[in-house]
This record gives sequence, structure tokens and C-alpha cells, in this order.
Amino acid sequence: MPDWQLKILKSILRLRRFLALRPNATIAQQREAFEEFAKRFTVGREVVCQPVSAGGVPAEWIVSPETMDARVILYLHGGGYNLGSLHTHRALAARIGRACRARVLTIAYRLAPEHLFPAALEDAVRVYCWFLAEGVQPDQLALAGDSAGGGLAIATLVSLRYHGEPMPAAAVCLSPWVDLELTGHSLTANAAADPVLTRAALRAWAKNYLGGKDPRAPFASPLYADLHGLPPLLLQVGSEEILYDDAVRLAERALAAGVKVELEVSKNVFHGWHLFASKLPEAQQAISRLAKFIEGHWAA
Repeated sequence: MPDWQLKILKSILRLRRFLALRPNATIAQQREAFEEFAKRFTVGREVVCQPVSAGGVPAEWIVSPETMDARVILYLHGGGYNLGSLHTHRALAARIGRACRARVLTIAYRLAPEHLFPAALEDAVRVYCWFLAEGVQPDQLALAGDSAGGGLAIATLVSLRYHGEPMPAAAVCLSPWVDLELTGHSLTANAAADPVLTRAALRAWAKNYLGGKDPRAPFASPLYADLHGLPPLLLQVGSEEILYDDAVRLAERALAAGVKVELEVSKNVFHGWHLFASKLPEAQQAISRLAKFIEGHWAA
């Protein structure tokens, strides 16, 4: 996207952030604003969205005409563990599924502050085990998620390994939030550049989610987890994100643990840029790359 168009988009997003994440905005108001914002992104008529109960967790299958039925992606939406739904990320999940020629299952994991840590993790693990019980082969299964959903994907992998469950073929994390203690330098360095997220919002969401538990708990902040034995990871992040350092540090720690990791940094883009794939060439290109990554790790 030309620089002038990106500047306009960032200005619009900065205004929306001010309205949605103002200090006195309630979680209900933030959720409503997110849902309203997501209405601008739609899926094609040829895409089938089918509600399902996945091991007792509300979920939705997203299937495009290009789908190869054996291939499955479990997608975990972002929203700081407080916001987001099947609706807010439907268009992004559909685009990823089409690019990967796979069925995508998005799940409505339980949100804070109504449901504290580890409720979201329990739901994600439950759905993964449901896949296995339904006969989905791990080498045809991938995990993906954005922001908090990216962090949840890593925490899910760590939990699965801990309990001796088979690993999926690969995992993709888009701008993952993996440090709820908020120690990354980019939280300050990129504060003026990122038009979407604020440190104050992250702090409030982390407090709601943790309910007084240690922000360095490995299953809450998988940056501090033992990452050995995880499947190949692709991490995508924008250079202007306040969560830039989360992705970089996660890549470093995963590599040190012997995990195969690819870190992609896209210049001049902000948190949540994948959601704008219908308009943002940078997001379209990133999704094409993640599809190539996943397809390279699925069993033939």
C-alpha cells in the first residue's frame, strides 16, 4: 500500500483506538466496538460457515471451495483474552483457510474477566483433543492465532507437550502476545507508531485475565515456558507494533530450545494488520507466505 494510504489508515485507526480504548470504556463497550469494527470485513458467498460444538466449546467450521478435507487449522482469535469472537476474525480465518486449502475451526474460548486464566487454555486444549478423538491426524493439523490468540497457541502447544499429546504439523503466530508481564522494550519504543494497541489496554486485559496470578506463569506467558519439543513455528510481526519484542524474544527462546522457527518482520505495519487483508497488500502477501509455510509441513 502506498505510504500516503497507510498514513490515512493509521490516522483512522488511531481515532478508533481513542474511542474504543479510552480509560473509562468498559469491557462491554470495547467488545461492542470490536464487533462493530469487524463488520466491514466479510467472507465470500462461496464460503460455508457452520456452527459446531467442539468438545463442548462453541466453534465454527469455515470451509471454502478449495478445501482439502483432511487438512485442518485450529484458529485462536485475538482480543487480549477479553475481546473477540467467532465473528470478529471470521474473514481472516476464511482467507487463511482458502490460502492453505484447509478447513478452519475458530473457537469461542471463554473470555476474561468472566472467566479467569486458565479457562481459555483449557478450551483450546479441549478442542485440540476433540480433533484427535474425531480422527484428525496431527500431521494434517496446524495451529494459528493472532495477538492473544498467538500467545494462546504457544501455551496450548506447551500444555499438549506436557501431557504427552501428539504435536500438530506446525503453528503460525501473528503478532503474538506472549509476555503478560509487559517487559518488552517495544511497548515504549513503538508506542507512538502503533495506532491500534496501548500498554494501558494490555495491562488492564492482563489483570482481568490473570485474576491475581503470576504474569510470568508459563501457561499464561509462554515466553517464560520451556519451549523444547514444539513443532515448527512461523512468527509474523510488524516493525511498528508495540508487541514487536514479544515476537522477537519468542523466536530467540524457541530457537535456543531447538525449535525450528521462522521470524518475519513486515515494515511499517501495525498490530492487527492481517485483519486488513482485503485492502492491505502487505497482509495478503503475509498470508500467502504463511500458507506456503504450513503446506511445507503438512504430510503429503
